[in-house]
Amino acid sequence: MRLARAGSLPENKGARRQNRPGGVDFVFPYYTARLSTTGRKCPSSCAHCGGVYLQNMLPLEDMFRIRSDVKSYLVSGGCNKKGKIPHLEKINELQALSQKGPINLHSGLVTEEEAEKLGRLAEVVSFDLVLDREVIAGVYGFDVSTEDYLFSYRALQKYVRVVPHLCLGLKAGKIDKEYETLELLREEKPEAVCFLIFTPTPGTSFARCQPPPLDTVFRFLEMARRMLPSAFLHLGCMRPGGPYRAELDSRAIRIGIDRIVQPAPPARKMAREARGKITWSEECCCFDTDF
Repeated sequence: MRLARAGSLPENKGARRQNRPGGVDFVFPYYTARLSTTGRKCPSSCAHCGGVYLQNMLPLEDMFRIRSDVKSYLVSGGCNKKGKIPHLEKINELQALSQKGPINLHSGLVTEEEAEKLGRLAEVVSFDLVLDREVIAGVYGFDVSTEDYLFSYRALQKYVRVVPHLCLGLKAGKIDKEYETLELLREEKPEAVCFLIFTPTPGTSFARCQPPPLDTVFRFLEMARRMLPSAFLHLGCMRPGGPYRAELDSRAIRIGIDRIVQPAPPARKMAREARGKITWSEECCCFDTDF
């Protein structure tokens, strides 16, 4: 079941489900296509990303090349130095895409007017919630404030379902002000939160850095589970692979993370042996489901 679009949302839009189900939802988003409104270009070229992730996204203008079995769309793009993605410059294309299937939009920072317009296009917005000035200026290179992030997050919530994204370790692998963001989220009471883990990426300024230590990440996720008892907690696409992912995913199941995107095989095996409830999803984890 999907939520209604902006303009027809119920009064309690964004309300959490009060009782999380047991078990885990494993997500393999095969039926969600990834597109970019800026093509493969990113004016900012942030230290941790460098525009590398856009290279695997289809330019929005090429939406006609999408496989016929695709059911939904994740739309992102490169940011300017004000943390904005020029989605509304492609509003006609986005409107056409929204008629083909639901959109998960990585919005970037927005004004109130932009939030309303984007809310009419998207089924859900994935919003990177960053409350660390050192990350904003030093990693992203943006000339904006933490207040700009908080304003954008709250503005978007008025018009569309929002899933805040929190990337752990953006300070070259160090977890720091993420704890303050977690405190804020406890006050905001989100329906869902998606956690990402800094992943050193070839071709970026942080390519030689290390991801945050597993024990540090695990302690953070344990705290998040305690502080957000009713929220759906996701482990999203960006996190290291190999043995790191295998251990992280297995631990995440044990502490009650609700959704894991592309889980490592040992985690899948552990979940089966535990004989808990396992569901399988085939679209982006941020779309609402019956899980």
